[in-house]
Amino acid sequence: MPDASANVSSETRQLNRLLVQFSYLQVLDFLSTIAFLVNGIKEANPLVRWVVEMTPNPIAGLLAIKFLAILLGVYCWRIGRERLLSKINLVFATLVAWNLIALIVGTLGRSVS
Repeated sequence: MPDASANVSSETRQLNRLLVQFSYLQVLDFLSTIAFLVNGIKEANPLVRWVVEMTPNPIAGLLAIKFLAILLGVYCWRIGRERLLSKINLVFATLVAWNLIALIVGTLGRSVS
């Protein structure tokens, strides 16, 4: 019969990995949003766009949003919401990939013109 403490340890390791992945995806989303702003592209998320426009420095606004996102991720981690963190990670991985594709296509479009 498997040791129950080993099973809990495995679940804890999985949650820890999910939190690290979540944090990494937040950094990638932050960087891709900065790349958008540098290239004159507006933020698509209305809440993030509002915060960026209301702060004196767009980077400070983005950092505030990402800080809140990390707090939510830590909250999910602390209460053991493994499935929720997995789904959020999938959403942000897709979002970061979309952002990179949009940046590449936008850059190619400008260089061809």
